Amino acid sequence: MSRIERVGEADGSPIHEITLTGPDGSSARVLSWGATLRDLLVPGPDGAPVRVVLGYDNFEPYLTNPSYLGATCGRVANRIRAGRFRLDGRDYDVGRNEDGITHLHGGARGFSHRPWDIVAADATAVTLTRQSPDGEEGYPGTLDVRCTYRLSAPATITVEMTATTDAPTAVNLAHHSYFTLDPEGSVRDLEVEIAAHRYTPVGGELVPTGQVSPVAGTPFDFVRPRRLADQATLYDVNFVLDGTPHAPPRIAARARSPRTGMSLTVFTTEPGLQLYDGQYLQPTEHGLGGQRHGPHAGICFEAQNFPDAVNHTAFPSPWLRPGRTYRQVTRYHFATGETPSE
Repeated sequence: MSRIERVGEADGSPIHEITLTGPDGSSARVLSWGATLRDLLVPGPDGAPVRVVLGYDNFEPYLTNPSYLGATCGRVANRIRAGRFRLDGRDYDVGRNEDGITHLHGGARGFSHRPWDIVAADATAVTLTRQSPDGEEGYPGTLDVRCTYRLSAPATITVEMTATTDAPTAVNLAHHSYFTLDPEGSVRDLEVEIAAHRYTPVGGELVPTGQVSPVAGTPFDFVRPRRLADQATLYDVNFVLDGTPHAPPRIAARARSPRTGMSLTVFTTEPGLQLYDGQYLQPTEHGLGGQRHGPHAGICFEAQNFPDAVNHTAFPSPWLRPGRTYRQVTRYHFATGETPSE
């Protein structure tokens, strides 16, 4: 069985940490606050456990968690221009929690900053749920959400998220871990490959313009692996993934540290993938294992629908209606040698 330990209290609810152990010795710690992946250890090159995500060394920083370390973001992850959208002839204002300009990751208190309930747990998996009431952060409809973390061999963690609603609403969930394949280095030195020939350009507020453009000839071309630092560009942008979305998970991205030899391969069902190089990570001296966080200490591969899809009819639909189920499956596989092809 998994180990469940009370670590604090928030919103009048006890907050628990669930420890999972994979069949290959991998381990993960999940918080019921924000359905957050707090820690993930996988076998390294010499077989010893290696930490591959950023996290805080105690619970209290997760109450604010300004960088969304390991969190489940929703009801709509990423950005909504001006915090407004129109659905079925009615206008909705979901607030502007990013510098008073845009709506980010579900609002001032999105799913990442709420208590969840543990409904099932065993040695390798945990399932958490929450009910988001009608009107929470301005969104219509009562939404029932479920998030499952599952460890499997070799060195793989799968995140499955589902949601149902009693009224038409917008849904776009995203897992927001910051991955680190070289704790002593910068993610700018990672070799990155993304299975995307197109991306969604953004304006000054990092919100998509509505265009879908080819990556060829731009700093966003990762069709073949290259270092992030090969371009002066800093990355916080959505890629239009190749292949068929909402089918069995296909390869979305690969990252590899030339120094450590550790690699990460991301598989997902989603149409988009946000690459964020952690440029705005806030410095802290209270990371897991005494690690200090700061800009470029971790990299995010956020599987998702396209940002601001609520305001662009040409983007994949973000609307969920009664009788339908939203479902996302994203898998993160770590290795010390070659990355898998399927």
